Amino acid sequence: MPTDATPDPTTTTLTFGQRVQRARTRAGKTRAYVADVMGHSVEWVKALEKDRIRMPGLPKLLRLAHTLGVEDITELTGDDRITAATYTKAEHTALPLMKQALTRYQLATPDAPPESAEVLTARLRQAWKLWHADGDHRTAIIALLPGLLADTQRSVRLLDGADRRRALVALAETYHLAQLFLSFQPAPDLVMLTGDRAMTAAQDADSPRAIAAAAWYVNHVHRDAGEAAEARVELAEEAASLVPQSEDSDYVARRGLLYLAVALSYAKTGQAGDAWRYWDKADAAAKQLGDNYAHPWLIFGRGIVDGYAITMHNDLVQPVKALEVANSLDLSAIPSATRRSYHLIETARAHGLLDEGAAAVGYLKKAFEESPETIQYNLHTRSVLPELVKSGPRMVREDAAELARELGVPA
Repeated sequence: MPTDATPDPTTTTLTFGQRVQRARTRAGKTRAYVADVMGHSVEWVKALEKDRIRMPGLPKLLRLAHTLGVEDITELTGDDRITAATYTKAEHTALPLMKQALTRYQLATPDAPPESAEVLTARLRQAWKLWHADGDHRTAIIALLPGLLADTQRSVRLLDGADRRRALVALAETYHLAQLFLSFQPAPDLVMLTGDRAMTAAQDADSPRAIAAAAWYVNHVHRDAGEAAEARVELAEEAASLVPQSEDSDYVARRGLLYLAVALSYAKTGQAGDAWRYWDKADAAAKQLGDNYAHPWLIFGRGIVDGYAITMHNDLVQPVKALEVANSLDLSAIPSATRRSYHLIETARAHGLLDEGAAAVGYLKKAFEESPETIQYNLHTRSVLPELVKSGPRMVREDAAELARELGVPA
């Protein structure tokens, strides 16, 4: 079991956490300083040093080494081998097709007439259903997305007035789908590109609804990258202020979603009080909408407000509380296989924080059953499975190895 004892610098078998503590102490830096630079809480730094959380991914690991003044990263990792397969995002076979669709500029005057916003919206509803359905959602959606993107861009170019603004709203939504396809893919530049283009289209449409959705997805980009903490909170709050104070369920859902974005951002940086204050606002919106409501494609409702509480507790290094939420979570209230799978992965992460390998593998297998391509490209899953295969409890190593083979994770 990890202890609070200061590591012996002469020891050659230090854990990762002990090596971090040794480097921080040698550099004369406090946990509070490291937490501030890393954008996390003091409790996160302490948990890292006491080996209650695992070694972070390569980008954050490099930032930690720089913060601690460590030039040779193996000083922190010791004998742990950082393999490209562990820390590199897996690539979907259709990624080149998505790249081509996003970087193709159609400069010639279109011959075909523009599709109406109504037709584009109907095609979007079909695409969203595929994204949230059972099965391989990325593989399913790539059959529609490039053509939908090209047709929506053409309509924006050819339509005028209110028709063009409605087409711009559809274009923003199409970029949301592209961004989701690209998430956890080795194409961070395209993820940023789709987020920015979606926000630009939403602003050009002068649509508070579209701006609210774009702000939610831009928040995901920066939060997952650990960047722009203050800016992403400000963006979500500004977007929420644009949404009319109406009882209309769509408006209520989008405001609630933005409150949830702020809550997740504060949790990521360890600001528990602010995080739960905004979660309460999202919770109030979910209660106003009723237990049976879920937005048709943003999926905001009772289920994801409760589900994201698991993520917040994990980010605040409160795994016991995360599991209390998980044990009462009604997955059937979430009409999206991708969302259900994500919350199951987060439940596995909470068990991992408690060093409960058997339960962690069990929930990862459930996540795989819900949505194979959600877990296949999830960075947490790809980073913990090799460790579970190598050093997890003996009774679960075989299950972990089988799941790693299914997901194509080198173990």
